[in-house]
Amino acid sequence: MRRNRAEKRKIIPDPLFQSERVAQFINYVMRSGKKAVAQNIVYGALNIVVQRRDGINKTIWDDADARQAALKYFEEVLDAVGPTVEVRPRRVGGATYQVPIEVKFERRIALAMRWLIGQANMRKEKGMEEKLACEMIDALNDQGGAVEMRRNAHRMAKANEAFAHYQW
Repeated sequence: MRRNRAEKRKIIPDPLFQSERVAQFINYVMRSGKKAVAQNIVYGALNIVVQRRDGINKTIWDDADARQAALKYFEEVLDAVGPTVEVRPRRVGGATYQVPIEVKFERRIALAMRWLIGQANMRKEKGMEEKLACEMIDALNDQGGAVEMRRNAHRMAKANEAFAHYQW
């Protein structure tokens, strides 16, 4: 027998941006409980993105405008990478169909973060900070591995839209 769903835990906002979404991203980047290392990676990557996109020498640690720009770019990246539809398998009468389903907002953000980090890991640049920054810049320019994953998800949903009536 199924029990109640687990409660959603409240995420404590990160210290620099006071944003729950950035804190969630830091938690995704974190390995072996090393949160300070993950924070340095994420903040460093956002700093690189702001400096390359805006061409300014101010850092996100010193300048409030740079922090605002970094947060804006981060939201744009998540929006560019997050899928709106995906396919889920459904068994109907012995056959399994890939049924396109609209992605809920929370899952969309989680997938975007996961794809960003996964694709950044596969890049050739030196250091995770640089890899993540380059993947974010590519996402802002509508290219890169994470955006390609989104396109693949949408392509699969489009190819299987004939089975959309199996949603429930």
